[in-house]
Amino acid sequence: MGKTLFEKIWEKHIVKQVDGGPSVLYIDKHFIHEVTSPQAFTGLNKRGIKVFRPTQTVATADHNVPTLNQHLPIKEELSRLQVEALIKNCAEHGVELYGLGHPFQGIVHVIGPELGITQPGMTIVCGDSHTSTHGAFGAIAFGIGTSEVEMVLATQCVMQSKPKLMRINIEGELNKAVVSKDIILYIISKISASGATGHFVEYSGSAIRSLSMEARMTICNMSIEMGARGGMIAPDETTFNYIKGKMFAPQGAEWEQKLNYWKTLYSDGDALFDKELFIDAAEIEPMITYGTNPGMGIGVTQKIPTVETINENDKSGLQKSLTYMGLQEGAPIKGQKIDYVFIGSCTNSRIEDLRMVASFVKGKKKANGVEVWIVPGSKQVEKQAVEEGIDKILADAGFQLRQPGCSACLGMNEDKIPAGKYCISTSNRNFEGRQGAGARTLLASPLTAAAAAITGVVTDVRELLN
Repeated sequence: MGKTLFEKIWEKHIVKQVDGGPSVLYIDKHFIHEVTSPQAFTGLNKRGIKVFRPTQTVATADHNVPTLNQHLPIKEELSRLQVEALIKNCAEHGVELYGLGHPFQGIVHVIGPELGITQPGMTIVCGDSHTSTHGAFGAIAFGIGTSEVEMVLATQCVMQSKPKLMRINIEGELNKAVVSKDIILYIISKISASGATGHFVEYSGSAIRSLSMEARMTICNMSIEMGARGGMIAPDETTFNYIKGKMFAPQGAEWEQKLNYWKTLYSDGDALFDKELFIDAAEIEPMITYGTNPGMGIGVTQKIPTVETINENDKSGLQKSLTYMGLQEGAPIKGQKIDYVFIGSCTNSRIEDLRMVASFVKGKKKANGVEVWIVPGSKQVEKQAVEEGIDKILADAGFQLRQPGCSACLGMNEDKIPAGKYCISTSNRNFEGRQGAGARTLLASPLTAAAAAITGVVTDVRELLN
């Protein structure tokens, strides 16, 4: 019997199998940030031990950092204390830190791939649920809790039960203006925010193979939003070409050796999955959410569901969500007024996302009354945007290009959406209060978000394209 991509990597990393229990899994790369690491380091210090393999840990500051005036002291006390603790802990334990002011600083799931740290066949963890992003490279990548962060710092291993396996096949060509964010929002809308619970998902099919690495990262990033433990895509020439030449990528003879191994990382033809889904790419249109979980999404031309048209178990959730969102069942989502546009987060803050937005808004102006924040995912992305003149295009359109950080993805820093205001966001979660107390979030692609910024309402971007 053949093996899946997941099984090939998992089995190679088992240090010990507990009879009838979890596996002790070796971790190749551990990413940490300022929010979930302080308690883990405190645990190490109380036990009088050091980080076991500090060279396999990479740290950055992202969640709580301001995205304006990063050269100044952080205003919010808790944020400042967490960032200061990260600096202190990394210095004491010999961990590489890309903090504020460092040319490699940025969102943890953006800097790993762009620096060539993230590679096929790896096991990767971070105290952050969207670690699944790195699975786009054919890696087993998943989020862990603070106690597990301490476990990995102390042992370079973590205990994990093997998840069930799901494959989602997307075949065919995508329609005009449909991008990777639309693909994953469509999948989640079809199987629900819990539809992949207990599974690790592999995405495959011609539509997936046609995507860039940055687009693949967007899809794997949001695997967690349908309950999956993580998501992954088999590496191919697109993957190898993306990694080659990056700062920490293998070189010379090591590159050839790694490449030969990476080319074995795919699911065998006779491999078995616990669950398999098939989707026609032609069915997908630009997507947007209307509710308070990522599964509450519809095509931009569709109407908000009514209680009569949904599953019995979801009826009370629909009513509660629509009350919070101030929307009406059965009403069209297109034309809904918006107040803020946020383009950023570990889901959509890479240079490809910014290029997409700049290409669309060039020569256009934002609508009056709409505030637009464009937040690059890293200093590298910010630098590239300036070198390519993207910053000037955005400024001419009335968009504000800020500095790198998680920003308005989550209400944990200064970039919050005011209560009652509507924000079209390229981030990954639309929970109540996610972007600030009382904020109303509609998730969409960078293209759909940019279209709303120009018109001031939810818009079918296809109507504005030549």
